Amino acid sequence: MTSSLFRGRPRRATAHIRVRVAHTVLGALVGAGWLVLPVMTVDTHAPVPVGPAGAVASAAAPQQTGTSTADLVLPLIAGVAAVALAGYGWLRRTRRTRTRTTPGSLPAHPPVPAPAASERQARTALRLADDCVRTSREELSFVRERFGEQRTEPFTHALRAAGTELSAAFAVWRRYEEGVPEEAGARRQALVGVIGRCAEAGRRLDAEAEALDRLRGLTADEEGMRAALEVAEERFRELAARTMTAQRTLAALRERYARSVAGSVTGYVEQAKDRLVFAGARLNEARQAADVGETRRAAWQLRAGEGAVAQAGVLVGGVERLAAQVREAAGLVPATLTGAEAELAAARRTSPTPGEPEARPAPADEGPAVVRRETERGSPALGEPAARSAHVDGVLAVVREELTGGAYDPLDALRRITRAVERLTGVRSGVLGAAALLVARSSVAGAEEFVGVHRGAVGAEARARLAEAVRELGAGNTGCADVVAGEARRLADRDVRAHGSEGDATGPAGAVLGGILLGEDPDGGPPPAFGGPQSRSRLHR
Repeated sequence: MTSSLFRGRPRRATAHIRVRVAHTVLGALVGAGWLVLPVMTVDTHAPVPVGPAGAVASAAAPQQTGTSTADLVLPLIAGVAAVALAGYGWLRRTRRTRTRTTPGSLPAHPPVPAPAASERQARTALRLADDCVRTSREELSFVRERFGEQRTEPFTHALRAAGTELSAAFAVWRRYEEGVPEEAGARRQALVGVIGRCAEAGRRLDAEAEALDRLRGLTADEEGMRAALEVAEERFRELAARTMTAQRTLAALRERYARSVAGSVTGYVEQAKDRLVFAGARLNEARQAADVGETRRAAWQLRAGEGAVAQAGVLVGGVERLAAQVREAAGLVPATLTGAEAELAAARRTSPTPGEPEARPAPADEGPAVVRRETERGSPALGEPAARSAHVDGVLAVVREELTGGAYDPLDALRRITRAVERLTGVRSGVLGAAALLVARSSVAGAEEFVGVHRGAVGAEARARLAEAVRELGAGNTGCADVVAGEARRLADRDVRAHGSEGDATGPAGAVLGGILLGEDPDGGPPPAFGGPQSRSRLHR
């Protein structure tokens, strides 16, 4: 219907032009006719009978004067009519140009989109760009394993550039969420900047997608497909063995430490097994398709298998990473307790007398939001030095009791010690700094793993918090990184539950939840490939 309306408008416009031209020509012809009418009338008059010369002269003079006046009035009227017709046509054309909405006649200032619409567009752009970067990183790991660092450097560079743009977009978005800037026009420009940076990240990846396909040669020759299958199958076999070991490792963690220790990786082993089952089926399908020359179907199956293998690696690696960090934390707890006791004693020696204002600077890595959270948890974020000292003393006493009482959570113990001491002294150094760094790294890694393997359901807010946690960790703000990473994990878990899953979906549903399949078709859709929004879904059966 829309196309028919657009097809009709040029014909109507042409008809209006023809009418205006006809009016103008008609007016001109009428005016010209009246101008030449007197001449034509003089030449065609009948002969006048001859009379006396005086009489003729006396009669001719008044007759010529009357004829001249009449001949000038009528052409003038015709000219005025022609001008009026032209002016009327111009007015109609001007009015129609101002009011119509056909293409080519849009208003000079298009309407500004509503803030809610721009925010939705920015969230969608952030989520899509983040997915593109994650998928490209996964596929590039298989390509690099086969071709080495040197031949894959252009793709690594493109991925790094895309990641930089995405990180900047997330930073602008987080400031926008916090109300910065405040002016409406500046906020609109901030959203435009977010969308533009996401588009640039996608463009960087799209620009290299074709070159990566040529390097891999999955559909060009049988050798390229078979070599890629060997890389994926080798990693598959390695992960199958590691998964069994991770299951035993997780059981040992649960037996030795508090239940909260393994809470962040609950279900990871089972999900890894499901991803491996899915990957095994896809890789077998890819080899069978390659054997009969169906290269497009083989490439589809291979990429789906590679994505599942990569996510199984993330899940198994999460269990292994947590076990290693818990062991490191358990070794640090006694030394951290000693360091905290020394800081507490020094603070008591230098504490101001009653009534003296406190000169302790606020920690550089914690802002008002963190202070508010700590206050809500009951710790004396603000108040008298004696109250903070008493709080640190109480935390240390509880941790010492846990050490002698059996099962406990070493990472959580380090978190409580370092936060309490920092509230007292405002600094982290030595063993306390090392403990805080370990806690922050564990939190950020756990959030990163969860978002990565559930990205089919995780929204922009959780991803933005995760990006912020990564920035804070890179800047050395360990306390803030730990807190924000915890927020990212909670938001991501909320999104997964809202999606209708507890994070343990299996088969094709689990592949869609994990972003291994794009979910565009009833069977799960195509697997995403290296590239941006324009090229990521280029693989079809």
